[in-house]
Amino acid sequence: MVQKYQSPVRVYKHPFELVMAAYERRFPTCHLIPMFVNSDVVNEETSEDGSTNRIERRCALDVDAPRLLKRIAGVDYVYFIQKNTLNRKERTLHIESHNETFSNRVVVHETCCYSVHPENEGWTCFEQTASLDIKSFFGFESTVEKIAMKQYASSINKGKEIIEFYLRELESEGVTHVPRWTCSSVSPALPAPNSLSASPPELQHPSAPAVSASQPADTKDGPAQEAKQDTGAPQADSLVEILAGTPEDKLDADYIKRYLGDLTPLQESCLIRLRKWLQETHKGKIPKDEHILRFLRARDFNMDKAREILCQSLTWRKQHQVDYLLETWSPPQVLQDYYTGGWHHHDRDGRPLYILRLGHMDTKGLVRALGEESLLRHVLSINEEGLRRCEENTKVFGRPISCWTCLVDLEGLNMRHLWRPGVKALLRIIEVVEANYPETLGRLLILRAPRVFPVLWTLVSPFIDENTRKKFLIYAGNDYQGPGGLVDYIDKEIIPDFLGGECMCEVPEGGLVPKSMYRTPEELENEDVRLWTETIYQSASIFKGAPHELVIEIIDAASVITWDFDVCKGDIVFNIYHSKRAPQQPRKDPLGAHGITSPGVNNVQLIDKSWTLGQDYSMVESPLTCKEGESVQGSHITRWPGFYILQWKFHNMPACSATNLPRVDDVLATLQVSSHKCKVMFYTEVLGSEDFRTACCDVQSLGSMTSLESSHSGFSQLSAATTSSNHSQSSSMISR
Repeated sequence: MVQKYQSPVRVYKHPFELVMAAYERRFPTCHLIPMFVNSDVVNEETSEDGSTNRIERRCALDVDAPRLLKRIAGVDYVYFIQKNTLNRKERTLHIESHNETFSNRVVVHETCCYSVHPENEGWTCFEQTASLDIKSFFGFESTVEKIAMKQYASSINKGKEIIEFYLRELESEGVTHVPRWTCSSVSPALPAPNSLSASPPELQHPSAPAVSASQPADTKDGPAQEAKQDTGAPQADSLVEILAGTPEDKLDADYIKRYLGDLTPLQESCLIRLRKWLQETHKGKIPKDEHILRFLRARDFNMDKAREILCQSLTWRKQHQVDYLLETWSPPQVLQDYYTGGWHHHDRDGRPLYILRLGHMDTKGLVRALGEESLLRHVLSINEEGLRRCEENTKVFGRPISCWTCLVDLEGLNMRHLWRPGVKALLRIIEVVEANYPETLGRLLILRAPRVFPVLWTLVSPFIDENTRKKFLIYAGNDYQGPGGLVDYIDKEIIPDFLGGECMCEVPEGGLVPKSMYRTPEELENEDVRLWTETIYQSASIFKGAPHELVIEIIDAASVITWDFDVCKGDIVFNIYHSKRAPQQPRKDPLGAHGITSPGVNNVQLIDKSWTLGQDYSMVESPLTCKEGESVQGSHITRWPGFYILQWKFHNMPACSATNLPRVDDVLATLQVSSHKCKVMFYTEVLGSEDFRTACCDVQSLGSMTSLESSHSGFSQLSAATTSSNHSQSSSMISR
């Protein structure tokens, strides 16, 4: 498996030329990097005007590996080839390196770039990417990979300090400025002799030793010392610097530390790579960085697993319009009176504090009066409010706060709380929250646990993630009042009065829900269906040989068909056809050939098998192949009236043309869709062309559409691309 690394943008608050001067002091070797033994210049060339310099070095590294492994490999040093291109005119340094030793067994490739900050010419940006592919290594592939990744991460951390060290050294020697290159000079002007005279030729071609699995430190340069000072209390100037300190759609290292917390280099890489994948597949509608990070943490930064559950959650949010829940959900009066939970200040760590007096809650009465779905929606609104409060507290306290603390008071808990439908509703709520709000619970304080609590805990604990269970602190009786109790986590001034504190708590006291408010099972069932069908999206299943098709009748030419769909499972091909004749009545495939009898399957086929493409109907758009997890928005400006058929079809993996052997990716993809079933969630609408342009302008003026949308991304390319296609009578736009 290929291991990849992508760094955030690291910003030095120093001019490019000064950073290059500090960079030069690392050659031919650097005492700050013990594993970097030496480097020899293999080739060097400079342009006639002196603006561009290319240099190739051969670098020797003393890899910190077990002696036995070195003896088996038969080498003492690992050699890398590094090619640097310095463009003084454009003020950029591009570095590319690869391993020379064991190149037929291990492939290490890295690219780095120093450039001028796009919004501040006096600052310098640094980025890098790297990949490690161990094909074979005498049966020690796994061991070598672990050693390489460990040393790589360690070297990255070390590399953040190196440029800073040499910048401080230059400053101590009185060098605080290096003139920019001008076309009138063949070589850059040198500062005072006592500053850079140690290696004046090197100044004309700054470069760095190659970064390998064991020595990436040289080019993993961190932000300047001043940049690290921005992590304190939020101030206007520092906030502007952080937000402006990175090119568009890229994450700044200072921003990560300020708003997301301390991450290891490999964790930063996972966040950046997953974020980039979402930008490519969910263009304009990616979640906020904090939300992506929660899913990564929930899967121990396994990017594939995190991507899977994140995509499922995004689809769920979209289908049930969870992003609008805080604006659209108004809790019924019975919840306001008898739901014994509410927000109450914050804990000692600045986390929002939610208090739930579960022992005083009439769970049976609430379920009988409201139904399971209403309770679930209310709990979801609490979680959405928690996300909002975390963002607020992050700004207030000047440090990342991504989760909240929950205090559960069990005084009064008894056997009536173990009413089976109530427990069933609780388990359902836990399941939905665990799947869509991972790593949002920072700590759970359970107070005054009675004897019946172990029974309840036995029922619910299997449905709670192991990492979440580790955050539970349980106190029986009045144990919470002693040392190691509540005062260790909550300031004494805000301990609620019902727990012996002095702070008045506005959480309802609860009580029994009057039976007059109970509703019949039929009424609750209809209400539950209404709650969760309040969505503009439809779902459809696609099978091999059984596409899902939707017909849209167009009366006026130049109408606009718009669509928005998510590929929830498998890979599909999206087509648009036109026909002058109406297709047959919708035919639902019984799907008996597929062995599927589920009544919930939605699969409609409209195109008669006797129809001939090009005669009875025609294709008006090129087929679009969509991968699992992608979100696609688009529009088509119709040319003729008639019937337009939107088709989602199962994607058959093409055979590899270069060889008869299947590719690994093809085999894995085939295994993933071995059931020959795909699933999409879609929404379509037809607008007049003028109405569509007006709607696009409205969308542009609204800005962010979802509560989880990233502040680093735009909304959608829908309006811009459709507006640009006005000159065409029939055109479309598709964005992913």
